[in-house]
Amino acid sequence: MLPIHAILPELRAALSGGQAVLQAPPGAGKTTVVPLDLLPLVRGRILLLEPRRLAARAAAERMAETLGESCGQTVGYRIRGEAKVGPMTRIEVVTEGILTRMIQSDAELPGIGCVIFDEFHERSLHADLGLALTLEIRGALRPDLMVLVMSATLDAGPVAALMGAPIVTSEGRAFPVETRWLGRSPDRLEPAMAGLIRQALDETQGGLLAFLPGEGEIRRVQGLLGDLPGCTVLPLFGAMDFAAQRAALGPVPGRRVVLATSIAETSLTLPDIRIVVDGGKSRRARFDPASGMARLVTERVTRAEAEQRRGRAGRVAEGICYRLWTRGEEGALAAHPPAEIESADLAPLALELALWGEEGLPFLTPPPPGPLAEAKALLESLGAVEKGRITAHGRALAALPVHPRLGHMLLRAGPGAAPLAALMEDRDPLKFAPPDLALRVKALENPGAFAREHPYEINRVALDRIRVEAKRLARAVPGQEGGLSLGQMAALAYPDRVGLRRKGDQPRWLLSGGKGAAMTPGTPLSEARLLVATDLDGDPREATIRQAVALTEAELRATHGAQITWREACTYNRREGRILSRRQECFGALVLEDRIWEAPPEAISRAAFEGLRELGLPFSPSARRLRARIALTRSEGWPEVTDAALLADADWLLPYLTRCKTDGDLKSLDLTEPLLALLTWEQRAELDRLAPAHFETPLGRRVPIDYEGENPAIELRLQEMFGVTVHPVVGQARKPLRVTLLSPGQKPIQVTMDIPGFWRSSYADVRKDMRGQYPRHPWPEDPTEAEPTLRAKPRGT
Repeated sequence: MLPIHAILPELRAALSGGQAVLQAPPGAGKTTVVPLDLLPLVRGRILLLEPRRLAARAAAERMAETLGESCGQTVGYRIRGEAKVGPMTRIEVVTEGILTRMIQSDAELPGIGCVIFDEFHERSLHADLGLALTLEIRGALRPDLMVLVMSATLDAGPVAALMGAPIVTSEGRAFPVETRWLGRSPDRLEPAMAGLIRQALDETQGGLLAFLPGEGEIRRVQGLLGDLPGCTVLPLFGAMDFAAQRAALGPVPGRRVVLATSIAETSLTLPDIRIVVDGGKSRRARFDPASGMARLVTERVTRAEAEQRRGRAGRVAEGICYRLWTRGEEGALAAHPPAEIESADLAPLALELALWGEEGLPFLTPPPPGPLAEAKALLESLGAVEKGRITAHGRALAALPVHPRLGHMLLRAGPGAAPLAALMEDRDPLKFAPPDLALRVKALENPGAFAREHPYEINRVALDRIRVEAKRLARAVPGQEGGLSLGQMAALAYPDRVGLRRKGDQPRWLLSGGKGAAMTPGTPLSEARLLVATDLDGDPREATIRQAVALTEAELRATHGAQITWREACTYNRREGRILSRRQECFGALVLEDRIWEAPPEAISRAAFEGLRELGLPFSPSARRLRARIALTRSEGWPEVTDAALLADADWLLPYLTRCKTDGDLKSLDLTEPLLALLTWEQRAELDRLAPAHFETPLGRRVPIDYEGENPAIELRLQEMFGVTVHPVVGQARKPLRVTLLSPGQKPIQVTMDIPGFWRSSYADVRKDMRGQYPRHPWPEDPTEAEPTLRAKPRGT
């Protein structure tokens, strides 16, 4: 009896409501026991979704064996490139992407009575989309459809809330597992793993499963282990063919030692495994803007993944789990791996959503708006979507088992593009080779001849895998050969990565998407005028080209002529300090041909305004005073005259910029008239009344008012203010003028904001000091009664 058997009655009762979430630890038996137990409860077929092909086939074979049958009878499976189902099949084990294709083909899922999402904690993009679509279908079309989400380590609360479903929990493993940690962290992964595997084999009995992040690490550890006496060492990773993968599951001489990626974390029960050695690393799919597609990155495992791996040791007997990290490091591990939807390339998802035709699907984690918008923009550029609706070309893309970029290339170029698509989808099969994609195609066409002619190291396993995939893709593509060059094919997949060589000696290119790229000098493509960069290192300033292919301008025009357009450009150039007017033939950001253009005044004005945005507004003294007056008087309905407001809208200044073509023209611009033009006739009258440009003295002389300080200010001779008994004010708030009273020699002798107060107080002291210095000028005892004057007494009087 497996632990899962204890909760089967509770699970059946929960599913009487149509939906449930099952939490069951590793080794509980949920994958192969639950679907069989639900057969009497379900009308129609049961779809069991598995994240990987090997797990799907292994689960189907195990359930068929339990029934004493072969696959294709009661239990069958469907995976990419292979299917074993028959008319009597009740349980179909499928990989997650197949459910999406089934739903997109017929949304009612005819004949399906229950959909089970196994190992949902992995939160793949396909699983999240499949669940969202299934819940949508259940709510709108199939209320009778049963939905069960199963996981060993899932945080069940959020998904249960999304579904409105009860949670059923299975406790305990089949057998206990002891955990052992390292005393200190190792410096290098592969030697440390090889040493820990040897130690574990010496200390224990039974088969051993070691977790490593990828094929490269597996091969290196396998090499370090050499021939282990009494053991059979077997690699297990996703890129292996099925025959090699199945070898890890079959009988072997001696002790079984399996070096596996995360492919062995879930669903698979490897025979006689009692020891787990966990390297603590995992590879995840991350969207790489450098390549425009998903890439695998190596990261530390999460606590949930580590627990899942640990459970592999307790399936057939008591086990031991060795962890390649210290016990103190455990707390620093993240709780759960991120959902793939948060960091993946969303172009395939956006295409599926466009094909589905509705927004607002019930995602457990909604797709991030920014990356989703970028994905939609890519689909628009490929012609897959138009005004948010899928096109016939988009429907054809959705039917192909590749990224939309590569699907677009295949549909436009024909089956002949299949080798290139398979190459770009896989890892680089040539080590230390120049970044020329044409070399990879030659190696793919004839590996033997290529090896004789070139010194580069060839990954034969990768080449074989790429060749198989190329044949499969060629069969999936309708139509005839397009007769296109490699460069044209690559440009179809990467219209935003066509590069035009910049001026200068260094191999640097501007890409049609607007970014920059460079290449190591001296490589075969370093002199190419045009190329297509299919893989970049992702540097945000100027990326290094890792793979590219040459392209001629004639080839570009032949495939992308509709996207090559003439544009008139009138722009301000800060480096040259002037406005440049050009008529340019462009492909994206690339300028293929450049001519002088006699720009109209409106275009010159707008370019000049952009220049002012960089240089700043040139306020003359007159314009500064006017702006200060407007700011002082401003009320509701008046224009705002801050720099930010004036630079936000060009219309007020465009008529005055038609002749401004250089920095000198812009810097000498007088803004007084344009500022005054912002005001209505009524506002100008109000401005003159409340904040006049001048103060009229008792003698009728007009003295300019300086409005730039905290208080408006004037300067004038003290004698010119005789007889003034009310201090002058300006503005809505009736601000007092700051009056600087000057001596007859034009030197400040008093600053005041209260003329009457000055007459009453300190004027007497000023009079006493000034009479001796300027005896010919009047200094009356009572200035309020004196006549204002600028005259002096004649000499001798």
